[in-house]
Amino acid sequence: MSRFFGEIRQAGYVVDDIEAAMDHWSRVLGVGPFFYKERVPIENYQYRGTSHTPHNSVALANSGPLQIELIQTRNDAPSMYRDFKQAGHRGLQHVAYWTQDYDTDLARLIAEGFEPVMSGEVGERGRFVYFDTEFHPGTVIELSEVAGPKGRMFDMIRAASVSWDGRDPVRPFPDLATV
Repeated sequence: MSRFFGEIRQAGYVVDDIEAAMDHWSRVLGVGPFFYKERVPIENYQYRGTSHTPHNSVALANSGPLQIELIQTRNDAPSMYRDFKQAGHRGLQHVAYWTQDYDTDLARLIAEGFEPVMSGEVGERGRFVYFDTEFHPGTVIELSEVAGPKGRMFDMIRAASVSWDGRDPVRPFPDLATV
């Protein structure tokens, strides 16, 4: 466990074909079920201080306490995912730490020298920020707020994985307005 962040709660993989990736992870690796959203509703998205409209598909499942996130970019909006792909990479792009106290943790990390590069919101109290890797190249660190509906959805996804029997490996993302 990181003494700065707590436990790594999510491993995020950038893929070229999310449907094939979900099939591989569920059929070959036994991870699932995946909850899939063809277009994640990201609000207030910024990359390096500029607003953009990304079109990202995401699938989420758990392997024990670790959430697996599969990400496919569907447009050319600037993002750390796009940068990762343009550098010729596929696979593990970020690890995420979850927080109930986003403002405090973000301020603490910025004071420690972490530089935000990409940020936005997925649902109420579902903010996220990815930090620069310039001084330590490699996997990006994400801080993800789980104090609202997104956190409840993450709990539901983990619960579904506990008793998953391999059936219905891909399921629709729940509506965050009703979670």
